Amino acid sequence: MKNILSIVLVGSILLSCGTTKKTTNDLAISNPIVTSMDLTKVVDDKVPVIINPGRFTTETVTYHLPKVVQGTYSVSSFGRFVDDFKAIDYNGKELTVTHPDENTWVIANAAQLDKLIYNVNDTFDIETVGGIGGEMPFSPSGTNIDPEVYVLNLHGFIGFFDSLKTNQYELDVTAPATFKRSSALQNVGTKSSPDGRSITTSYIAPRYFDITDNPMMYGKLDVEEFMVGDIKIVLSVYSPNKVHTAASLKETMYKMMEGQKAYLGDVDSTPRYDIFLYLADRGETAPKGFGALEHHTSTVVVLQEAMPKEALAKSMVDVVAHEFFHIVTPLSVHSEDVHYFDYINPTFSKHLWMYEGVTEYFAQHFQVYEGLVTPDEFYKEIMSKIRTSNYFDDTMSFTVMSENILEKPYADNYINVYSKGALIGMCIDILMREESNGQRSMLSLMKELSTKYGKNKPFNDDDLIREISIMTYPTVSQFLETYVEGTTPIDYSEFFKKVGLTLKSSRVETNYIQSGAGFIFDGDQEKGTIFFSAGVKDNSFWAEQGVLPNDVIKEVNGTVLTLENVRMVLGQMYQWKPGQEIDVKLERDGNPIEIKTTLKQSYTTSETLMEDENANELQINLRKAWLKG
Repeated sequence: MKNILSIVLVGSILLSCGTTKKTTNDLAISNPIVTSMDLTKVVDDKVPVIINPGRFTTETVTYHLPKVVQGTYSVSSFGRFVDDFKAIDYNGKELTVTHPDENTWVIANAAQLDKLIYNVNDTFDIETVGGIGGEMPFSPSGTNIDPEVYVLNLHGFIGFFDSLKTNQYELDVTAPATFKRSSALQNVGTKSSPDGRSITTSYIAPRYFDITDNPMMYGKLDVEEFMVGDIKIVLSVYSPNKVHTAASLKETMYKMMEGQKAYLGDVDSTPRYDIFLYLADRGETAPKGFGALEHHTSTVVVLQEAMPKEALAKSMVDVVAHEFFHIVTPLSVHSEDVHYFDYINPTFSKHLWMYEGVTEYFAQHFQVYEGLVTPDEFYKEIMSKIRTSNYFDDTMSFTVMSENILEKPYADNYINVYSKGALIGMCIDILMREESNGQRSMLSLMKELSTKYGKNKPFNDDDLIREISIMTYPTVSQFLETYVEGTTPIDYSEFFKKVGLTLKSSRVETNYIQSGAGFIFDGDQEKGTIFFSAGVKDNSFWAEQGVLPNDVIKEVNGTVLTLENVRMVLGQMYQWKPGQEIDVKLERDGNPIEIKTTLKQSYTTSETLMEDENANELQINLRKAWLKG
């Protein structure tokens, strides 16, 4: 998963099954669970779902929707979005159902159970308008129900029975005939309605995991298909105001994935990879969690439609590259926590530094390695990650944080996996190349781990670092012990010196939510306010407007700033450009202040990473091996 907006804010998704009486029990795995969703019968923004599990022989049976889904590190509780849940017997009568928690239903007299029927709300609308308590699912893992487009992350619609997660699923999705349909799930046939107005597409999923691992988009989509080597890429785009098209992004995606494939070399790939891009407008019910969620053969991306073409292209490269590199880890190299994932009571691996951090490092490093960006652009990205990481607790053990990622204070440091986690990957990469005279790398290590384990053989979580230590060098072992398991902050200058780079202070351009020290805003949870932090003094635009630390931000361009909409508003501020007119209202010591002006370029003092003129031949050769192989 990659949450773009969170990174920005800290430095920077019916055919009735009838009463067919198949025979299964809750230990059998041979008969499929037949499911259906009818997008032509949506009422009050709710999709009707039917689940036909076959016959049970037990007194009771338990049905769940996921509390947590793979690739996310927060509680989603998709059961909250289910309404009108009913268990129907073979005579068409309702069975007794209890609902012990928001994600669980227990059906009595289960031997008489024919089917479950219920309606599902989407999550996009509820992100901002409220109505359901608790944290909302990250948008790319959420759902959208709209006459124009349906984002069908199937874990939001279809659940599982306790002992039937390994059963095959058959899924029928009925939709208007005019809709385009996009999914990598195996399509086994289509059938038109007698009047020709709707089409039912039938899919097969080998087990429940494949239901959660294969999102869909239906609706007024723009779709482009192209080949990158032997991989078929399917790019599906929804742009509500037709600002962007799949065709306009095709070349960018082609070049990026061509580079990724070259970078990965002989790593096992996939015959098809789907990219689902939902572009949000600025409406009240538009999703606000921008970023992406990975799957084995696809990714769901949610970004802002208002982004300029160049900015959207760059974001797509960063986001989709990150998600595609997840085919290495955790999709190929992963622990038992991932392999035997518990959707209700999950445990978490100690190794987010690898799953998300190394993945993010690859997403940046391949760009310079394959010539998509210059070394200076790559250095700039590295320094951005260092500045962002400074916003978090630099003494927190990464393995402890990962294992306890849903708990305080670790949850608040999650976003650091994309910054310090990537920097950990960089440091190990440099060490591997140094020790092997450029012959081994972080990528080669991941390939070795993939060969040793692979997608069907998980590793023991407690053994990974010991395994890596055996496979590599004492310096790598010591690094992992000191900086990943341990609590010592990393001195990045030591690693830059190895490759002949040095840090120099200089005046550089910045945006309107950062300075050289990082993010320039902070919040008061108790008061519900957002205010400027001390870093505002090093942002030339705000400093010239007379803004001071602790000034409370009341309104931005007519929008009252709250803790609920802060991500949206500051995300918009991140995209401000010189020449725009702005109107920002502040409060200082109870007194109102208004800043109504035209934006001009802002600057800050920042450390710049550059090549050392005095680097020796050994350092230069190691840098070449690191950047170009």
